[in-house]
Amino acid sequence: MLERLKRTLVESFIGAIALGYVLAQVIWHFVDIFVSPVSAWVTESELRNFTPHTTTSTGSYLQDALPELAAFLLLLLVWYVLLRWLYFKSVKKETAEPPPNQGQVA
Repeated sequence: MLERLKRTLVESFIGAIALGYVLAQVIWHFVDIFVSPVSAWVTESELRNFTPHTTTSTGSYLQDALPELAAFLLLLLVWYVLLRWLYFKSVKKETAEPPPNQGQVA
C-alpha cells in the first residue's frame, strides 16, 4: 500500500509540491529564529518608552527563539525523511506485459 502511495505521489508531482511547501516552512522558521529576539527587544523598548516608571523584566531574548528553533528542526527532519522516502529510492514500475525473451527471434 505504501508503494502505491509513493508511486502516486512521485508520478503526479504532488510529492514535489508538498516538499516545496515544507521546505518553504523550514526557511520561514529559520528566518524567524533570528527575527523573534529582535522583535521582542523592539517591543520591550517601545513598552519602556510608554511606561517609564515601571520596571520591566529584561529576560533573555534568546528564549523567544527556542520555539522557532524547535519548529525549524522538526520540519527539517520531516522534509528530509519525505525526500529520502520519495526520491532517493527507486520507484518500481508496474508492467502489464512480461519482459521480452532475449532468446526469441521476431
